[in-house]
Amino acid sequence: MAKRSGAGALNCRVTFQVRGDLTDPYGNTTPGAGPFADVFTISARLAPMVPRLTVEAVTAARLAALQPYNLTVRSCADTRAVTPAWRVYDARKGMADDVPIRFWNIKTVINPDERGRYIEMLCVEGEAS
Repeated sequence: MAKRSGAGALNCRVTFQVRGDLTDPYGNTTPGAGPFADVFTISARLAPMVPRLTVEAVTAARLAALQPYNLTVRSCADTRAVTPAWRVYDARKGMADDVPIRFWNIKTVINPDERGRYIEMLCVEGEAS
């Protein structure tokens, strides 16, 4: 099957979140320790990755129930600001009790073709943030 490219390949809606600041009762602020807050929603392509690692790494990932995904989004000012400190969730499934039903933690952010058209992120589902 041919690999789809272009806007038709971006068939998912995802929302990016970043942690806010946390202020304790004494007025001290801890940056990045508060609850996650939505930043923006965008079309994306989510593709589960076939592990190309050693047998031990694949076995460890299966025992921990971790599934790596390749997330592809168009490059824009919002997506270029994303770092591994952020997380992303499936906007179509939404949230239940202010917790995303399906979310991924971002591990790496790269510009695969060095032309700035798309940004790819290695994300892991099933890992605590």
